[in-house]
Amino acid sequence: MAAWATAAEVFVEYIRAKRATRYALVISDPHPVGSIGGLWSSAGQAANIGIFLLLLGGFLYVGRGILLPILIAAVVSLTLAPLIRAGKNHGVSPWITAIVIVVLAIGALALAAMALAGPVGEWIGRAPEIGATIKQKLVVLQAPLAALRRLQTDLFGSEAAAPATPAPSVVLPVLAFLTPAAGQLLLFFGTLLFFLVGQFGLRAQLVSMFSNHESKLRFLRIVNDVEKNLAGYLALVTVINAAVGTITALGAWLIGLPDPAMFGLIAAVLNYIPYVGPAAVVLVLFAVGLVSFPSLGHALIAPCGFIALTTLEGHFITPAIVGRSITLNPLMVVLALAFWTWMWGPIGAFLATPLSIIGLVVFSHLFPPDEAKLPE
Repeated sequence: MAAWATAAEVFVEYIRAKRATRYALVISDPHPVGSIGGLWSSAGQAANIGIFLLLLGGFLYVGRGILLPILIAAVVSLTLAPLIRAGKNHGVSPWITAIVIVVLAIGALALAAMALAGPVGEWIGRAPEIGATIKQKLVVLQAPLAALRRLQTDLFGSEAAAPATPAPSVVLPVLAFLTPAAGQLLLFFGTLLFFLVGQFGLRAQLVSMFSNHESKLRFLRIVNDVEKNLAGYLALVTVINAAVGTITALGAWLIGLPDPAMFGLIAAVLNYIPYVGPAAVVLVLFAVGLVSFPSLGHALIAPCGFIALTTLEGHFITPAIVGRSITLNPLMVVLALAFWTWMWGPIGAFLATPLSIIGLVVFSHLFPPDEAKLPE
């Protein structure tokens, strides 16, 4: 019996050893910390940086009403700086070039607003009819949705029915949006004009603030690279988005969608927002197709065609042209898009990619890539 007990204990110890080996952590080449004081110093620096980032985020959120138009004007002026410089080199005053740019921008915005005002107002007026039609066309989804509601009731219990409230008015939210937007547009165009005229003088003043020659050169290199990358990227993307909008408008006209020019303009503008913009266009095309066409299959033609178009553009055309000059990590683009959309709403979504380019250029200058081979 003693021998059997000893054998059982050995077997149990063997099983425990096997389990410990199976679930043991894999640590490659561990080294002890050289100095605990240095570790706490690094932790303190990280805490200071974290506090600074939190305060900066709060400042950006609270001051978005005034910071947003100023930042957009700064980004646009950096993008258009080569035009101001080219005009200056040919003897054209920066004031003349800046005024022409601002007038053309105001004219383009006014034309776009007039082009969209009629169709968008008509679709808003037909909102109840559109909702009823979409509900009727998507009757096939009622059974799955009812099953999900039953599952939610079984898991979390039934909720008290909310009192019936009248349908919200569209006028008040629109007025609430347009009232501050008018002031922000005025601030944007005024700031843009003075940024375009005085950005080179402002750059010279900022350079004079640095103490040594190396810092001055580094600042100038960063600003020049930001200008170059922003101008090149946004110029190419604008051409590509214009082509996407034209093809979308032509396709909408061919399949019989109403107001094809409106859909082309919406597709061209929203395509500046990675991922979210094309997804929004797909939903709009699908909703309008449900209202305009008798069958679900016919309504799917426009969104499926747009998905094919944006897939071709996003995975083959744009990377082949833009990817040679600047590479943006898709994860960084998604995180920047989520952050700036949460911080500043739809306009922040438009700014996500330009701000990512600026951040990437600055980071590449301050922290150049290490040539050492790191373990993967």
